[in-house]
Amino acid sequence: MPLPIRRFLPWFQALSLALALGFTSSVWAATTQEELVRDAREALETLRKINPAADAIAKSAKGVLVFPNIIKAGLVFGGSYGEGVLFVNGKVRGFYNSVSASWGLQLGAQSYGYALFLMTDSALKYLEESHGWELGTGPTLTVVDEGLAKNLSTTTLRDDAYAFIFDQQGLMGGINIEGTKITRIKQP
Repeated sequence: MPLPIRRFLPWFQALSLALALGFTSSVWAATTQEELVRDAREALETLRKINPAADAIAKSAKGVLVFPNIIKAGLVFGGSYGEGVLFVNGKVRGFYNSVSASWGLQLGAQSYGYALFLMTDSALKYLEESHGWELGTGPTLTVVDEGLAKNLSTTTLRDDAYAFIFDQQGLMGGINIEGTKITRIKQP
C-alpha cells in the first residue's frame, strides 16, 4: 500500500465506523416498541399490496420477521443496523435486531427494509431458540428478486425462509443480507 494511503487509513476506518454507528444510533434512539410495531405492520402491508408473491407467501408463512428500516453506511469499513418485529398469526412474538459489518470498496449511506417469511416450524423454532441467526447459515434462505418473484407460487416453495427487500433509498450500491446477524432483543 502506498505510504500516503497507509497514513490516512486509520482515519478513514475511524470515520466510517463513527458514520455507521452514529447514523444508526440516532435513528433508533427515539423509537419505541409501539412505533416499531406500527412501522413493521405498515411496511408488511405495503409490501403485500405491491408484491403479489410476498402476499401469497405471507398467507402460508409460519411467521414473518419485518425490519422496516435498516440503515447502512460505509467508507471502506461499513455496517448496517435495524430493529424488527416477529409476527406469528398477526400477533407480536418478539423483537429482533439485524446487524452486519463489511469492508472493501464502499462509500455512502442508504436505508432499506426487509421482510423474512419463515415457511417452516423448524425455521421459526431456529430463530426463536438460537442465540442469533447469521443469514446464509442455518435454515435455507432465498432472497427474492423481481425475476424470481414472477415465478414464485405457494406450490413452488421449497426453502425454509424467503426474504424480500423493499424501500431502498440512498447513495450506496447494492444490498446483500447474507452474513447479517439477527438476534433477539432481550425484553426488560
